[in-house]
Amino acid sequence: MFRSIGLPELLVILLVAVLLFGGKKIPEVAKGLGEGIRNFKNSLKGEEPPHDEKKQA
Repeated sequence: MFRSIGLPELLVILLVAVLLFGGKKIPEVAKGLGEGIRNFKNSLKGEEPPHDEKKQA
């Protein structure tokens, strides 16, 4: 029933993404998607994200 995404499908998805977001916005969208996936995986594992302690001036 399901099959993997081939090259033509991947090219269509990429073309639609460029049309929707523009070339300059794609890296920001990809970064946000990657962070979201990482947070989702960490929440499934039950791991806490590392806390960044900032020094107050």
